[in-house]
Amino acid sequence: MDLNTLYRTVIMDHYKNPKNKGLKNSDPYHMVHLNNPSCGDDLKVEILVKDGIVQDVRHDGRGCSICLSSASVMSELLKGKTVEEAERLIQKFYGMVKGEEQPDEELLQEAVAYQGVRDFPARIKCATLAWKCVEKAIDEVEK
Repeated sequence: MDLNTLYRTVIMDHYKNPKNKGLKNSDPYHMVHLNNPSCGDDLKVEILVKDGIVQDVRHDGRGCSICLSSASVMSELLKGKTVEEAERLIQKFYGMVKGEEQPDEELLQEAVAYQGVRDFPARIKCATLAWKCVEKAIDEVEK
């Protein structure tokens, strides 16, 4: 199995069987709602940060397979990380999907499946929407 096939499998698995889907809609969760009008992706992401640790990440919305699977992968990856680690992972993910830096497989784990979107600039917004939600939520929680 080549790498592209493996990455497609990861993306489709998270799209069909999303992890951490469904919102709590309660305190102390912090929710951010963003959309990507060019693609129709519409996403809400909630985070629970306690003592500087991302305790939980939840997501719900509608959109393309890249957007929704990326939300699932991101929710798994960031859970249990410190706020600083989460912010670093988010920046590494952005760098990878924009083609600005090589993917760090050890750090990004399944999120490396999205490195191919660098070849499709219109899809970068799809892959990063959930990550932008979390980034904004962390900023708001930290203030």
